[in-house]
Amino acid sequence: MALPPAPPERQLKHRRSIDVAVYACGPGRWEVEARLIDVKTRDYPLASGLRRAGEPVHDMRLRLVIDEQMNILAANACTDAMPYPGHCDAYGEVYGRLVGLNLMQRFRQQVKERLGGMQGCTHLTEMAQVLPTAVVQAFAGEVLDTQESGQSDSDQQPFQIDRCHALRADGEAVRIYYPRWYRAEASAAAGPQTSTRPPQTST
Repeated sequence: MALPPAPPERQLKHRRSIDVAVYACGPGRWEVEARLIDVKTRDYPLASGLRRAGEPVHDMRLRLVIDEQMNILAANACTDAMPYPGHCDAYGEVYGRLVGLNLMQRFRQQVKERLGGMQGCTHLTEMAQVLPTAVVQAFAGEVLDTQESGQSDSDQQPFQIDRCHALRADGEAVRIYYPRWYRAEASAAAGPQTSTRPPQTST
């Protein structure tokens, strides 16, 4: 389904870009680097001074070191452009609180608990929320089995099954592309109160 046509009179006023890059750093170690940039198309008066059109209002980065179980081993943040220099970037090493969390186990909830509100930077903390699915994409086919394991002796179903509406185990996409793991009959037999699907992790 395509988006509706944009009105011809619309004008770009602000662009937020979030870029996430994931790097392999040797056996079992990976780095996740996320960067957020806010840019306006007009001169923007701030309490701290005028920000010219095209100059970043925010330019900030968050870097994690993780293992292949998605445990966070190290975490750092920095802010290079900000509305209030010397204040926005005065969060110290607070993002080190991410160390010890797992990206696939209540990660988003725990980020809010440890870094929400006045504990950290709103934008860095929000940006952290996108990291679990970005890492899943990076691990797909290398760390995580995303192929049709029915072609081997593995009893481990592909990681992505039952994690979105398209790849529900009783859905058509799984029936076509992952027939070994298609469970329509099991789902029907279980009835409305019981699920045969494996428990889901919460991020």
